Amino acid sequence: MTDSGVVTGRQQPQTTIEPPGGPFIRHSQPGRRPQYDIPGIQFGGLVSQPLASVPGYLRGYRLKFKATGGAGSSVAGNADAPFNCVSLVTLKDSFGNPLIVGPGYEILNLLPMFSGQFGIGPTRDVKNLASYSAIAAGTGNFTFSTYLPLEFAKAYGVISGANASLLPTLTLNMAPSSGVYSTLPTTVPTIELVNDSDFYWLPEGVAIQPPGLGTTCQWVYQQANPTFGANSTTTVQLPRLGGYLTELIFILRDSTGARVDAWPQRFRLLVDGVPLIDSDITEIYDDMQITYDGLTRPTGVIAISRKTSLAQNQQGLFDTGETYLSTNPGTLIEVQGAPWGSGGTAPYTLSCLVGQVVPAGTLIQGLPEV
Repeated sequence: MTDSGVVTGRQQPQTTIEPPGGPFIRHSQPGRRPQYDIPGIQFGGLVSQPLASVPGYLRGYRLKFKATGGAGSSVAGNADAPFNCVSLVTLKDSFGNPLIVGPGYEILNLLPMFSGQFGIGPTRDVKNLASYSAIAAGTGNFTFSTYLPLEFAKAYGVISGANASLLPTLTLNMAPSSGVYSTLPTTVPTIELVNDSDFYWLPEGVAIQPPGLGTTCQWVYQQANPTFGANSTTTVQLPRLGGYLTELIFILRDSTGARVDAWPQRFRLLVDGVPLIDSDITEIYDDMQITYDGLTRPTGVIAISRKTSLAQNQQGLFDTGETYLSTNPGTLIEVQGAPWGSGGTAPYTLSCLVGQVVPAGTLIQGLPEV
């Protein structure tokens, strides 16, 4: 009997070129390259270094803050430290449209923790990364890494980075040392900032763009009105929004600026007067543990996720967008406490870090990269 053998295929040369067809991520490769490394930044200073181009589409910026050269004893940071070493983060596109704007603690800590755009599992919290080092009592030195994300679903939300004349701008207003340390070091450290960019390489051998190019997920920090007292029955309103909301990260602070858990026993979120959520506050806390991989909830913070289309747990960039909250400039979002709680020093201020997708054309839903 004669066997009918099959000759094994020869190895192909090492290459990144794929046959035509299929999604963008089949033809591109994720990459990373440096933007800048600035040593000796002073507390209270300003960082406005121009950003460099990349040969492809920007996914986000990796930032590392490293404070060195401090000296002292019994040095301590306040509750928002070390992330509040930046008082204001401003990332805008080349046309001046705000992409990420807000205070340092909210942008550098809460955004990667709850956005679903950085990390998965315990690494959602940047304090769990190997690079994190809390404020040292003997020096005041610290190190932390964080992320300013653009991509909100796989390859969706990226922006073109190849044209050097059409690049985003990033401005960091550094906070004074007195705002970071509750007990100041005798010699205040200086900060080194390393900025690397994550991007997708331009595909080779095929003309294809990321899905929905021009669509962005913008993070806007809003303050609700009015302020309110302890144990008061008050409804507060967010400024008018728009787009498709992915996350609502609420931060409650007292008159001194400290975060407090003065949440009402029943938390009510209303959209155009309709109670979207009317829940016991402990159920909100439980929902956060389910949604965000059991992370420890920061004091004074509640996060409501609309990126759970596929599971009870937020799956990061793996989401269909089916449950984003559709809003327009006339949509009214309110939070009602009947009554609010107490703690700290009244009156209280409720703020919200909002993730809103502004689509270029029609929002792509489903899984565009599968």
